[in-house]
Amino acid sequence: MTVSQIFETMDYGKAPESAAEALAWLVDQGSRFGHFIDGEFTKPGDGFDSRNPATGEVLATLTQATQSDVDTAVKAARKAQPKWEKLGGHGRARYLYALARLLQKHSRLFAVLEVLDNGKPIREARDIDVPLAQRHFYYHAGMAQLMESELPDAQALGVCGQIIPWNFPLLMLAWKIAPALAMGNTVVLKPAEYTSLTALLFADICRQAGLPKGVVNIVTGDGAVGEMIVSAEVDKIAFTGSTAVGRRIREATAGSGKALTLELGGKSPYIVFDDADLDSAVEGLVDAIWFNQGQVCCAGSRLLVHEPVAEAFYAKLRNRMEKLRVGDPLDKSIDVGALVDPVQLKSVSDLVSANTAGERFTATAAMPEQGCFYPPTLITGLNPADTLMQEEIFGPVLVSTTFRTPLEAVSLANNTRYGLAATVWSENINLALDIAPKLAAGIVWINGTNMMDAAAGFGGVRESGFGREGGWEGLAGYTRPKGTAKPLKYIEPFSGEGAPSDPIDRTAKLYIGGKQSRPDSGYSAPVWGKSGALLGHASLASRKDVRNAVEAAHAAKGWSGTTGHLRAQILYYVAENLAARSDEFANRLNDLQGGKSGAAEVEAAIRRLFTYAAWADKYDGQIHGVPIRGVALAMKEPVGVIGALCPAEAPLLGLISCMAPAIAMGNRVILAASEPFPLAATDFAQILETSDIPAGVVNILTGPHADLAEPLARHMDVDAVWSFGAADLSAVIEKAAASNLKRTWVNHGMARNWSEAEGEGRAFLQAATEVKNVWIPYGE
Repeated sequence: MTVSQIFETMDYGKAPESAAEALAWLVDQGSRFGHFIDGEFTKPGDGFDSRNPATGEVLATLTQATQSDVDTAVKAARKAQPKWEKLGGHGRARYLYALARLLQKHSRLFAVLEVLDNGKPIREARDIDVPLAQRHFYYHAGMAQLMESELPDAQALGVCGQIIPWNFPLLMLAWKIAPALAMGNTVVLKPAEYTSLTALLFADICRQAGLPKGVVNIVTGDGAVGEMIVSAEVDKIAFTGSTAVGRRIREATAGSGKALTLELGGKSPYIVFDDADLDSAVEGLVDAIWFNQGQVCCAGSRLLVHEPVAEAFYAKLRNRMEKLRVGDPLDKSIDVGALVDPVQLKSVSDLVSANTAGERFTATAAMPEQGCFYPPTLITGLNPADTLMQEEIFGPVLVSTTFRTPLEAVSLANNTRYGLAATVWSENINLALDIAPKLAAGIVWINGTNMMDAAAGFGGVRESGFGREGGWEGLAGYTRPKGTAKPLKYIEPFSGEGAPSDPIDRTAKLYIGGKQSRPDSGYSAPVWGKSGALLGHASLASRKDVRNAVEAAHAAKGWSGTTGHLRAQILYYVAENLAARSDEFANRLNDLQGGKSGAAEVEAAIRRLFTYAAWADKYDGQIHGVPIRGVALAMKEPVGVIGALCPAEAPLLGLISCMAPAIAMGNRVILAASEPFPLAATDFAQILETSDIPAGVVNILTGPHADLAEPLARHMDVDAVWSFGAADLSAVIEKAAASNLKRTWVNHGMARNWSEAEGEGRAFLQAATEVKNVWIPYGE
């Protein structure tokens, strides 16, 4: 192509990046790799080939890890962890800083090797993946330095098992390893089978940085190796990958006590209003769906266009698609590279071929004759229920429908089981900021897309997983409170044969939807005092009562939209009404439990209500310092409907300790009262009836927790389950929660001192909120 032709056509010429240095590094390693365990590479063993998806050529042979390899890696990490943690924040920060510097020093080598192994365009690896990986190590070096002063009550979890996907091999490694090391943990990481080479290069720079042996361990292999890590003696599993595998991990780790972070699939909406800058929205859409060939969990793969501009927008989009260049990923002028493997290419092709709905448009870009390439594709005119509108394609395929009103846009956007990310395009900032909080997503981008930074947490809701990676909120997944918990003692309910304490039968009913309700079963059980007197009967709730309570809670969703100021006033009012009847409640607690601790428990409960009334309008979000011309707002939002199995040993204080933080943050709750002492909770329902709490915000069930735990955990419209009851139902709840991957907070049979600091505070507020990061760029 001559210079004059370039000026006439404005076409890009070829700009190939040399792969020589990366290929030389592979040759220097013998083109065969073992694992990286205890600071050394092991001898290569039987394994599999790593291929260049753009050409099919073999790059290197990797070793399939065995159970023995995983056990050795975990043992090395366990041995190294105490010394690594005792090194202190400053000591760890220096190593993380060194790793960041080495990532910078070898940035071109990492970028080219990533392209060879993954198939993404060199521009993306060079300008996005590698710099952001460096940023995570720099950022978390700072977090390590600040840990002792800013997180004085936190300590490391121990050994973290980490499993990363093939779409962002180096970046996902940085997201996982940097915060884990910063907080004093050691890691055993498994890269994806298709894309392990940059992880092994990272292992090489760990040696160059002088990182202590055993702090980072990397084992390679297929999904079976991931299963070995999940079942190994580790303290946490951090997984990024498909929702199906995430669900299996949730089930496999149920009851084990292992911390768990899941960053799973997505079907993210890309909403374009009629007042949007359409040309900018088209360019944003190119980044949203054709970045990394659409192999992005937060890809804007569902285009929702305002009807008045739909045809104009589609015309602009088709015209832009025709200019996308597909080809050699090492060519700097290429827009779309190769899919990661023939298996993924077939998956995308089969999904699109099976679709008969809508109108398909395929870009006419020249396609390479070999390699795993798929043309940019747009399918319009789909219905919300169509398969391609619901299922994650994970390829360069965009599906679309239209909407008429902002309310319909929100409804369509939330019509998915996922909730990872969303994009809103509008020149009306009032409209955009009105829509953002209504979207079921962990991240919302306004007039932009795919903006990410180490300072802003990344993660989703619903079946996109739970937990956050990055920012202050991401550190919670790699720390635990200092101290050692004691085993919880089971409290047997009292029995007796004495006469009723009150000759008038007062069978305590359930409290559902703001009124007392008989149990669906029609059964109740006697409640005896320590002296043997019959104090009353408590209803036995069942699965149908759980259903009714969930329906009542959803009917009260307006509570989530109230102000913190209003919620604070109502909590103060609850405390005021409880204080007016404090003697009565103290006597009831004394009768139920025996002894004379009732007055102290009532006073503690009143104080706790005051505490969360105080927090209701003060548990603020943050403005993250992200490197864009704009802001990232970390907004604290209610989780939704929370089911809580309340502690047995503090029948009033424990119930209020679960209820108050949840409703203070705007949630609705279903509380399973103390099993041995349920009458304290049913008496408290009378306080609720006179305290201006809207019907359905608080619902109280009585009966065996074992009968209520699984229905709560399996219910698709319950968003989180807490379990502090005497019976250890942790395994039951965590396994059942895999149904919709809801958040859980369980005690694993360990006690909590409800009258002390561990019975209240930020841990409860964190469990009662989701962090939604809303990115708002500004300027012309």
